[in-house]
Amino acid sequence: MTYDSLEAEMLKDLLESGGIEVVIRSSKVTPYPVNIGRMGEVKIFVREEDLVAAEEILKDTRKNDE
Repeated sequence: MTYDSLEAEMLKDLLESGGIEVVIRSSKVTPYPVNIGRMGEVKIFVREEDLVAAEEILKDTRKNDE
């Protein structure tokens, strides 16, 4: 989960480049520039069978960023 649509799209691209299907769901109210709390959540969903691989990709990416 993130609160940034751009970050969610970047994570989606990263996971999809690893062969993982991704669905993004957003609670943002787009006409308004400010979102508060859960109204601003952007969730990234993967299939249950891809969860471990997705976590590894994200963990490896974080390590490379450090």
